[in-house]
Amino acid sequence: MNTRALGPPVTAPSEASAPSLATPVPAGAPGVRGRFGSFGPVGLVLAGGISVQFGGALAVTLMPRAGALGVVALRLAVAAVVLLVVCRPRLRGHSRADWGTVVVFGVTMAAMNGLFYQAVDRIPLGPAVTLEVLGPLALSVLASRRALNLVWAGLALAGVFLLGGGGFAGLDPVGVAFALGAGAMWAAYIVFSARTGRRFPQADGLALAMAVGALLFLPLGVAESGAKLADPVTLGLGAAVALLSSVLPYTLELLALRRLPASTFAILMSLEPAIAATAGLLVLGQSLTLPETAAIALVVAASMGAVRTQVGRGKRAVPES
Repeated sequence: MNTRALGPPVTAPSEASAPSLATPVPAGAPGVRGRFGSFGPVGLVLAGGISVQFGGALAVTLMPRAGALGVVALRLAVAAVVLLVVCRPRLRGHSRADWGTVVVFGVTMAAMNGLFYQAVDRIPLGPAVTLEVLGPLALSVLASRRALNLVWAGLALAGVFLLGGGGFAGLDPVGVAFALGAGAMWAAYIVFSARTGRRFPQADGLALAMAVGALLFLPLGVAESGAKLADPVTLGLGAAVALLSSVLPYTLELLALRRLPASTFAILMSLEPAIAATAGLLVLGQSLTLPETAAIALVVAASMGAVRTQVGRGKRAVPES
């Protein structure tokens, strides 16, 4: 997340806060091209991705102390507190449909994080994020409905075949199932993130959804870890995971989206599996075989291609409309 909002962890920009994929930002728009061109916002997005994935690696090191569910509970709780304090969302004036949307968004967010951390507790971080990103990739391919997307789907399937060694013999099948489930929840997260963004101003909906997810997961975390969650070291590491994986990347991406076309943002998000593999190697010592490296490269290429195809379709649709 999430990537992301919590996911590898990757958040899709909500329709309320990001420019449309079909509407390119004018070259002369204020802030799009600063003194260093687009390096500034691109650097912010990459920094956010690095923060998310290294936060995920830190979470893996915390799991022996607090358990996978305990880590998720700590991450959601700390992130919810920070976002509620910073955003101070308005609770009145919302319809029943608004609250229903934000509750479903929170449930989806909690499920996405819970499934992903169960996955990285069983399989390496790089393959887990690679499998998870198949959810948003499938959503992009289905939404576009173009024949060219069959090519990107084929590349992704080839990557998955390589990643599993022809049958996932080298990966824990339960971990693979959790990662694929997290990917499905990530796709749902993208849909409800957009709906929440349309119904709530600024990041109010995100803060409220995070609180819903934290309330749902706290009983699970307490049931698994109990008094371990109150340990000062565990609390400190859990807060660091929340800041690295949620608060910091949200802030960086929000700043970047003010100056960066959403299409470019989505393509940069496609690099998440590669960043995750690097974090797994540097922090956890999880080295990859040559076929696994090739698999990640294929999935990254398929994700980038699907995004570019969707963007090109949107640009051609603008004159017609």
